[in-house]
Amino acid sequence: MKNLGINLLIAGSVAVISSATTVMLTREQSGEALNPSVETINGENGKLYTVGQTVTPATDFTSAAENTVNGVVSIKSFATSHGGGYGSQGAVDPFFEFFFGPQQRQRQPRQQQEPRQTGLGSGVILSQDGYIVTNNHVIDGAEELEVTLNDNRTFNATVIGADPNTDLALIKIDAENLHVIPLGDSENLKVGEWVLAVGNPFGFTSTVTTGIVSAKARNISSITQSGGRGGIESYIQTDAAVNPGNSGGALVNLTGELVGINTAIYSQTGNYAGYSFAIPTSIVKKVVTDIKQYGSVQRAFLGVAFSELNPRLAKEKGITAVNSGLYVGRVEERSAALEAGLKEGDVIVAINGHETTNTGQLQEAMATLRPGDKAKIEFVRDNKHQTVTATLRNNQGTTDVTRAGSITDLGCAFKKVPAETARQLGIQGGVQVTGLKDGKFKEAGVKDGFIILDINNGRVNSADDVEKIYKAIMNSEEYDKVMFITGLYPTGKKVYYAVDLTE
Repeated sequence: MKNLGINLLIAGSVAVISSATTVMLTREQSGEALNPSVETINGENGKLYTVGQTVTPATDFTSAAENTVNGVVSIKSFATSHGGGYGSQGAVDPFFEFFFGPQQRQRQPRQQQEPRQTGLGSGVILSQDGYIVTNNHVIDGAEELEVTLNDNRTFNATVIGADPNTDLALIKIDAENLHVIPLGDSENLKVGEWVLAVGNPFGFTSTVTTGIVSAKARNISSITQSGGRGGIESYIQTDAAVNPGNSGGALVNLTGELVGINTAIYSQTGNYAGYSFAIPTSIVKKVVTDIKQYGSVQRAFLGVAFSELNPRLAKEKGITAVNSGLYVGRVEERSAALEAGLKEGDVIVAINGHETTNTGQLQEAMATLRPGDKAKIEFVRDNKHQTVTATLRNNQGTTDVTRAGSITDLGCAFKKVPAETARQLGIQGGVQVTGLKDGKFKEAGVKDGFIILDINNGRVNSADDVEKIYKAIMNSEEYDKVMFITGLYPTGKKVYYAVDLTE
């Protein structure tokens, strides 16, 4: 696997200041606070030096920690081993490897069928009646979820919905009067501000670490040049220690407000190496609300292909009015951008007043909007600043609300292929369509008795495989949501179907 670590060599600069310009300010035992001010004094050779008299306020993390630990839970995921097939114990989550490094693959006996613990993470309580937000990669593929509160009470959890593109998931436990961490505004966070990370690293429950906000709207893929996960990346970067098990835990400010969900570290070793990343609450609130209200995330699209403006591109295109922004390379057909009048060569600098000087800032701004929302787009064309208002659309080019589909929309059930039929056809695996009624399969021409061998080039051996592939298609950002199915009828006739899953 490609080494994704970054080694930074920073040359330290040394400032030499004469003793006449060094100022020490003390207020021993006075209890008074110094007001920020500026003092100009004489230095060597008659030069003037300006010295800022600033005092950093005392930091006390105890209140924020006490108000937070009871609102963070431990989440264990369990799944049944199926030997070497789909979901094998020998498999490793590629998202986990991307951030935590190569993991040792352990082979387990094929006969093991009991659910085993496959993951450990954290979650944040959002409501007193048991709604909890966590990372999608914490619960992905789990057959059972066990949630443990800080008071050691344990509950089984159900998945309300998940969004792989933001790596967020909403789960629910049957409980009341739970401790809730109030939601803060991540947009008000400042670089250099103190934050606390709360979670369960390595299974050590109720662990609190602290650091500062190192950067905002961080896009990890742009740093690693790895192509990324294909999802939305606009992280809060901190130097609070985060390790495996912290995923899905809380990032809070000193007032105890939730400002992010801890999601990833960037490391060559698999453990914390100085940087951690959290999904800002500006995105979390939108995703959770959509999942509860619609069953799926309502994602808005502007409809442009772009690249970040740099000195080379600016010189090549003769752009002098701005030094940064998003250079529009292509405007998509049937898009909000085309309708609003954006053109190739425009440089987008802000959306609804939020700067968009890099990819992360654009993703964060767009992730808080829904199809049908109006967005004020500020851009530069021919070195002149302009503004247009665009009505955003979904990935189908409309402003309609999209609701989560269900595998029941296919309009059939699936059963194991009878052994005699499988022997006659010379096949292993596959599932047979049964109980066909009105639905997507019937519309595509599928008939009762059809045996599905693969969908979208993925082997199918059970109804669970069909459901997993269906969910992956429905959660994708592709414009065309289609099942390309290869299979046989009991007569031996081989048939291909394209099942359109769009509404």
